[in-house]
Amino acid sequence: MSDTADTQSPFPLTSGRERGYKPEQVDLFLDQARAAYEEGGPQALTADDVRNLAFKMQRKGYSPRHVDAALDRLEDVFFERERRAIVREHGEDEWWREARGLLSDVRGRIGRPRGKRFNRRGMFALGYRRSQVDAFLDRIGAMFANREISVTPGEVREIVFHPEWRGYDEAQVDALLDALVDIILSTR
Repeated sequence: MSDTADTQSPFPLTSGRERGYKPEQVDLFLDQARAAYEEGGPQALTADDVRNLAFKMQRKGYSPRHVDAALDRLEDVFFERERRAIVREHGEDEWWREARGLLSDVRGRIGRPRGKRFNRRGMFALGYRRSQVDAFLDRIGAMFANREISVTPGEVREIVFHPEWRGYDEAQVDALLDALVDIILSTR
């Protein structure tokens, strides 16, 4: 890549041994997202698609911090578009019924005893560290209880739990985190 191409990059490039997202993949996805947004018809791309996206890493790639921030904003845009479509088609009551259902699911998990909020992995399998997941869910429970603690969608998207033997099942925890992001976006 030439120096002129570097100055035209939509994101800063990593340097030295630091790895970043593969620029071709990011650029292709952003082109697809732009087309999906501008079409105005049935969406081929959803907020969940943006949230669950992963790019290959390479040296001199796009800065993950900058790309992730842009993806967070893009997810918000697609989420709001989906919300408006549901409200237009089914009404505001249907939207809030779905949001209340998600909230009920999340509160149900939070209400379980620490260490037993999710299935645990098998004897020889790694999962998310239970104490870290439980501490985060306690924080979310406090937010729901008194509204003084605020958690942003970005904080939920960026949370990292360390692995441990017989930890919580990652798929279950990740599904709850996705629901939590949807709840936060729903109440904006």
